[in-house]
Amino acid sequence: MMWLCDCGLVYKVSRVNAAGLPLRAYEDMKAFKLFVVDVGLLGCMAGLRQRTLLDGNGLFTEFKGALTEQYVCQQLKTVEDLEVYYYTNDRGSCEVDFVVDTGEQIIPVEVKAEVNLRAKSLKTYREKFSPEISVRTSMADYKKEEWLLNLPLYAIDQIGRV
Repeated sequence: MMWLCDCGLVYKVSRVNAAGLPLRAYEDMKAFKLFVVDVGLLGCMAGLRQRTLLDGNGLFTEFKGALTEQYVCQQLKTVEDLEVYYYTNDRGSCEVDFVVDTGEQIIPVEVKAEVNLRAKSLKTYREKFSPEISVRTSMADYKKEEWLLNLPLYAIDQIGRV
């Protein structure tokens, strides 16, 4: 696995269990997610047929979330000076897809594959850690609310400018 990470074929995204600067200080070395370097590779590895992707097959709903999370990860990894993690609470009842450390602030990022914008875990995270801003990325349009920034998927690489 280290070899795959070193070669740039996979990304290892570690879990954090708190939200303080620097996030690396709260890294759980035993818990992590692996992402391949590209959405196309993930689709090929999973045997996803193009027609299923284009037609929006009803059986495709769960994997669509994994593909979207993969896309967001690969976009976040292109942003310079951005550390990428994910968060779960101790009970595992709350998971925030990504938590990024810009060096100046911690930004939780919830990924949604569709326009269904319920983000229960993001709300729980916010209540516990009170981040300055939270990001939800989806197919929905850009919208800034009091504490939440709805950032379209195509613009996720702009998170460093938030």
